[in-house]
Amino acid sequence: MTEGNKTITLGVSGASGMIYAVRSLKFLLSAGYTVELVASKAAIAVWNSENISAGGMPSNPKQQEEFWRSQCQETSGTLTCHPWGDIAANIASGSFRTIGMVIIPCSMATVGKIAQGISSDLLERAADVHLKEGRKLIVVPRETPLSLIHLRNLTALAEAGARIVPAIPAWYHQPQTINDLVDFVVARVFDQLDIDSDLIKRWTGK
Repeated sequence: MTEGNKTITLGVSGASGMIYAVRSLKFLLSAGYTVELVASKAAIAVWNSENISAGGMPSNPKQQEEFWRSQCQETSGTLTCHPWGDIAANIASGSFRTIGMVIIPCSMATVGKIAQGISSDLLERAADVHLKEGRKLIVVPRETPLSLIHLRNLTALAEAGARIVPAIPAWYHQPQTINDLVDFVVARVFDQLDIDSDLIKRWTGK
């Protein structure tokens, strides 16, 4: 990683739990990070089914930037959105340096493709790049129950160097809102990139 690099790739795949992506982006932008965001084709469909009142997610990159900033209500930081099919984007190359990549939420279909080295879109290619370059890849699966196939694919990713952070909140920090529960997961995700946050009250013992 080059000195001063604050670039993170954020992947959003077609799993339920789009609020995790919104809260993650809000944290990164508010902290002044440069975010390279790619939402899969399925992510757009899931967003539109989960957030009817918030309007549909556009596919145009410029419109997506406005859309995501509107959803997380954050004007700081730097955000670039990429079409899911643009395999010529900067994040598709190992020569483009980042701190790491987070896929949140991550579907089991995406887990399976990355585990098998299949890059059918930009999100999967970017994840493959992070693994081959030995950079940090954090996967946040949002599925239950997990089949043996899911578990084997997650194990393959862990063996390849990825960090698996399931979207499982805790209650010891006395959450009062849904955002409190979501932010617990978000904070633990960015702990894996050695990025500290004040999103949660950390356990200090009794």
